[in-house]
Amino acid sequence: MRILILSQFFEPEPVLMNVAFAKALAEGGHEVRVLTGFPNYPGGKTYAGWRMKLCQREVIDGIAITRVPLYASHSQSKIGRIANYGSFCAAAAIAGTFSPWRPDVIFVYHPPLTVGIAAAIIGFLRGVPFVYNIQDLWPDTLKATGMIGNARVLKLIGHLAQFVYKRAALLLPQSPGFAQRLRERGVAEAKLQPVINWADEQALAHAPSWPRPAALEGKFVVTFAGTMGAAQALDTVVEAACALEASHPDVRFLMIGHGIEKDRLQAAAPGNMVFLPAVPMQQVGGVLQASDALLVHLRADPLFEITIPSKTQAYLFAGKPILMGVRGDAAALVEQAGAGLRFEPGNAADLAVAVARLHAMPPAERAGMGQRGRAFYERELAFSVGTGTIRAALEALQARV
Repeated sequence: MRILILSQFFEPEPVLMNVAFAKALAEGGHEVRVLTGFPNYPGGKTYAGWRMKLCQREVIDGIAITRVPLYASHSQSKIGRIANYGSFCAAAAIAGTFSPWRPDVIFVYHPPLTVGIAAAIIGFLRGVPFVYNIQDLWPDTLKATGMIGNARVLKLIGHLAQFVYKRAALLLPQSPGFAQRLRERGVAEAKLQPVINWADEQALAHAPSWPRPAALEGKFVVTFAGTMGAAQALDTVVEAACALEASHPDVRFLMIGHGIEKDRLQAAAPGNMVFLPAVPMQQVGGVLQASDALLVHLRADPLFEITIPSKTQAYLFAGKPILMGVRGDAAALVEQAGAGLRFEPGNAADLAVAVARLHAMPPAERAGMGQRGRAFYERELAFSVGTGTIRAALEALQARV
C-alpha cells in the first residue's frame, strides 16, 4: 500500500506524527511518503539553515519527504495565520494533485483545517480516499482559545469542517469526547475511530537526570510543565500555593515553561512557587522524574472536557502521581489507570486539599499510583499501540476501496 502523510507540520518541527510515525506506518512493506511545509513552527520563522523553495525533496531514515512553500507565521495576527494556513493549503493541493506518484490512501494531520481542504481537493481530483486525524476540533478550539470571536466567521469555519468530514473516508479523533461531538454533528458512527495520542517516549525515556535547584532540595515538589496561558488558568495554582504556604512548608510548586501569563503569575506567586524557563523536550523526562507529583490544569470549558492534554500521556509514561484538574476524558484516563487524584478545575481549595492528601500518603502508596499509570500507558496508549491501530485502519480502508 502507498500511504501519503499530509501535514503542514513535520520534523524537525515538534510534532507527534514525525519520522518515527512514518516508519511505523511503513511496517509490513507499505511505501510511505510525506507532503509538508518548510519548518517554521512554533516560532513562525523559517528555521536556521533552511531556505524557502518552490519544492524540496529529501529522504530521512528511508522516508521520502516533499516540502512545499508557505508563508511563515505563527503570530497572534489573524491575517498572518490565514496567510500561513492558506498558502500551505494551496501549495499542497497543487503538489499532491500533480505528483507523478499516486498514493492509495492519504493520512491527514489536523490542525489546521485547511490541510483537510487540501486533502479533499487531492482526493477528489485523483480518486484517493483520505483519513483525517483530528487533534483540534474546529471551530470549537478557535472560540475556546479566543483566537476567533466573530460568530459569522466561526459559522463559516464550521461549514468548512463539515465539508471535510463529509469528504473523509474515516475520522480519527484524539479522544472519545471528540468522537461524541462529531456524532452530534451528524458524522456517521462507521466513519469514527478514536485514537488517543501517545507520548514522546524516546525523548522522555532517554532524558538526562535533572538536579533539583537548591530551592527544591528536600521538598515535596508538585510540577507543572508546559504553556502558561489563558487556557491553563494557573491563578488557581497560585491561590492553592498561598493556602498551603503556612500549613505545608515543605511543599513546592515548580512551574516550568513559558507563556503569555508567566510574568504576571510569577509576580503574584507566594514563596513556595518556583518558576523556571522551559527546557527542551529531550530534558523534560529528567524534570518529571525529579518531581513528586505532576499537575495538569485547564480552565473549566466544555471543549476541554473532551480534550486530552498531551502532558497527560507524558505524565502517565513518567510513572509519577498525577493531580488532574481537567474534567472529562483526561480525568477518566487517570481514574481508569488509578494513577492520581482529580480536583475541580478553577477550584484552588480543592487543589490544595488534593496536594495535602497526596503529600500525606506513604511513599509506597504514591509510588503505586505512578506504577499503575505507567502500566496503563504501556497497555493502552503506547506508541506501538497507537501506530498499530492507525496502520490497521489504513489497511482496512484500502481493502474496502
